[in-house]
Amino acid sequence: MIKFYFFLITSLFIVQSKEAFGQSREFEILKNLELIDQVHEHLELYFVDEPQTGKISKVAIDAMLKELDPYTVFYHESNMEDYRLMTTGEYGGIGALIRSIKGATYIVEPYEGKPAQTSGLKAGDKIISIEGVQMAAKTSEEVSTALKGPKGSSIKIEVERGNSVKMFNVEREQIKIPDVPYSGMIDDEIAYVKLSSFSQTAFQSVQSEYQKLQDEGMRYAILDLRNNGGGLLFEAVKIVNLFVPKGELVVYTKGRVEKENREFITREVPLFPDIPLVVLINENSASASEIVAGSLQDMDRAVIIGQQSFGKGLVQRTYDLKYGSKLKVTISKYYTPSGRCVQRLEYYDRNMDNTPEEISDSLIRTFKTKNGRDVIDGRGIVPDVQLIKKAYSELTSEIIINDFIFEFVNQYVADIDSISRPEEFELEENVYNDFISYVENRPDFEYSTTVEKKLLEIKEILEKDSAYSDIKSEFLTLEKKLKGDLITDLERYKIEIVPLIENEIVARFYFQKGKTVHSFSFSDAMNQSKRILKSSSEYSKLLNP
Repeated sequence: MIKFYFFLITSLFIVQSKEAFGQSREFEILKNLELIDQVHEHLELYFVDEPQTGKISKVAIDAMLKELDPYTVFYHESNMEDYRLMTTGEYGGIGALIRSIKGATYIVEPYEGKPAQTSGLKAGDKIISIEGVQMAAKTSEEVSTALKGPKGSSIKIEVERGNSVKMFNVEREQIKIPDVPYSGMIDDEIAYVKLSSFSQTAFQSVQSEYQKLQDEGMRYAILDLRNNGGGLLFEAVKIVNLFVPKGELVVYTKGRVEKENREFITREVPLFPDIPLVVLINENSASASEIVAGSLQDMDRAVIIGQQSFGKGLVQRTYDLKYGSKLKVTISKYYTPSGRCVQRLEYYDRNMDNTPEEISDSLIRTFKTKNGRDVIDGRGIVPDVQLIKKAYSELTSEIIINDFIFEFVNQYVADIDSISRPEEFELEENVYNDFISYVENRPDFEYSTTVEKKLLEIKEILEKDSAYSDIKSEFLTLEKKLKGDLITDLERYKIEIVPLIENEIVARFYFQKGKTVHSFSFSDAMNQSKRILKSSSEYSKLLNP
C-alpha cells in the first residue's frame, strides 16, 4: 500500500513538473524519491526501537533545505504561529520581548498596552515558571513557545523581581507587532517614520503616518529602514509608489522558471511626489528594505544614508502543503531599475568553514542611476552618505555583553515612579557614580584590555624560555604601566556609557516610542539627515553626478 501510494504521488509530481524541470530530470527525481521511501520503509520494519517518523522526517526536510539557502524553509503544522508572525506581524501571546541572560529568561521589553504590561509584568522580571512548569532549564525559544497560545486563554506566570517572587495571571491576546513603532515630527518641518517590517499592513501604515504628519507641517521626510529584515515584496513596491510617479519600474524578478519572471510597476498617482526624502539603512536592512532603498536610489528620488545593507536579493513564495504545512521557496532573484542585483552571498559556493562565499570582486558590476550616478551590484545597497558604524570601546562592549546596564537599571527603577520626558531625560552625576560602584563591585567581572590579554600570551611564551629571567623586571614594569584601571576607564568612556543607561531607563517608562525619541539626541544618522534635508544645494548635489 505504501509503495502504491508513493508511486501515485510520484507520477503526479512528475507530470506536473515536466514543464518546469524538463524530461532529463525525471529519472533523477524518481530515483531519489524512491530511495527516501525505501529508507522510511526499512526503518519502520527493522529499526530496534519504534522510530519517531514525524520527527525524523522533519529533520530530514530541514537538512535538505539547509543545503539550498537560509530562506527556503519548511513550516510544520506546529510552526504556524511562526509563519503567521512572519507574514502578518501577529501572534497569540502576552506581548513582551524576552531574552536569555546568564542562563535565565527575562522580560526585557513589555509592549505598551499589551497584556504583559497591563497585567503588571515589567522589564527586568525573571521568568521562574509558566503554568507551574519550571523554566530554569528552558531555552528562551522554549519559554517563548510556552507564552504563546490562543487569544482569550489565560496563563499563570511566576517571576522574580528584586528579592521577591510574584505571580501574574495574564490573558493572551492576538498581538500585532506594529509596522511603524514610531513616527513624529522631529522639528517643525521634518517628518520621521520608522518601519520595522514589511507585513501585509506595512504600506497602509506608512501612508497613514505620513498623511498625518503632512497635516502637522511636513516639508521633508525621513524613512527609517534600519534593522528592517524585509517581508512582502508587494508592500515594498507600494511604499515606493508613495514617492515616485505612476508607471515607473520599481523592481523585476528573474528565476529558473520563466513564469516567475515579472516586472513590478507603480500603479497609483504618488501622494508625495516632490518631497525631499532621506532613507536610513544599516547592515541589518535586507530584502524588501533593499528594494525600497535601491529603487529610490536608482531613480535618484531619495538620499540613502547609513551603512551598507545586508545584501539579500532573493525572492520567496510560500506554497501550501498537505496536513496544514507550508513550504517557503526561493523562486527568483530581484533586480532594481538600473539592472543590479544586491545579492551578496553565493550559497552554493562554500568556504572551508562551510559559510557561503561572498560574490567575487571580479564579478561586481557598475550600473547607472537615472541621473547617471554609479551604483554597484553584489554588495547590498551602498549608501550615498556612508556613516561609520559606532565602535564602542572594549570596556563599553564588555559592559553590554555582561548585561550590566540592564541589571543596574532593574535596581535603579525599583525606587522611582517617573522620569522626565524622553527628549529631556538626562542621567544625574550621582547615578553614574552609583553605576561605577555597581560595576566595580561585581565579583564576576575581571576587567582587562586587549593589550593586557596579548601581553599575558607573550608572557606565557617567554616564561618557557630561559632568557626570560634576564628581562623579567623590565617586562613586569611594562605590564604594570599597561594595566587597565577600571575606575579610570569608566570615567574615560562615560560619554559612550551614559546614553546607553539613559536609553534603558527611558524604555522602562516610555517603552519603544520613548527609546526611539531619546536615541535621536545621540544619533549621527539623524543629525546628518536633518542637515542634508535642510540644505537644498547639498541634497541636489548628492543626487546628481
